[in-house]
Amino acid sequence: MIKAIQIQKSYGPLQVLKGVDLQVEKGELVSIVGASGAGKSTLLHIIGTLDKPDSGEVIMNDIRLSGLNEKELAHFRNKHIGFVFQFHHLLPEFTALENVCIPGFIAKTKESVVNNRAKELLDFLGLKDRLEHKPGQLSGGEQQRVAVARALINNPGVILADEPSGNLDTHNAKELHNLFFRLRTDMQQTFIIVTHNEDLANMADRKIVMQDGKMV
Repeated sequence: MIKAIQIQKSYGPLQVLKGVDLQVEKGELVSIVGASGAGKSTLLHIIGTLDKPDSGEVIMNDIRLSGLNEKELAHFRNKHIGFVFQFHHLLPEFTALENVCIPGFIAKTKESVVNNRAKELLDFLGLKDRLEHKPGQLSGGEQQRVAVARALINNPGVILADEPSGNLDTHNAKELHNLFFRLRTDMQQTFIIVTHNEDLANMADRKIVMQDGKMV
């Protein structure tokens, strides 16, 4: 489903990725761990088309991403990739339901379809009674679950998560981790998760360790 082949990336004189290979299958939950500066987030951003490699290739659903222009990449990203970050990046002026709907509206999906899908996801994630609450009225764990629903709204092939529980207390972090595995089991959702949380990393189907821009 996803192949990263000999990915190299430098920022000025600093080589962050030194020829990284990664293959992830549908329905697989993969964790990537390593010290700060090992290149984990850079690799995730390149797989997610938020950044481009200096050399190497990312192939997703048999599509070579290097062959897409900026407009095509934006459309591909919106349709096929969901993102969950450490800081949820919800828009404070919008309700939970409206935040979840935004990527669906960007994809120009019919409004009623998007709204129904968002309500289903928020219900599935235990937020049925929080639809009209704005982020400031939600707990940290609830906000992150809204962010997960937003990532799922367009039925993406993969969710890329960068330190998704890094801003949560132990209880909410554990709930989020269990949610990921529930989504993997119930929806055959694929995950690539960058994390410093050893509990989450060790629960994954596969744990990849990065060091100095390489996989070890």
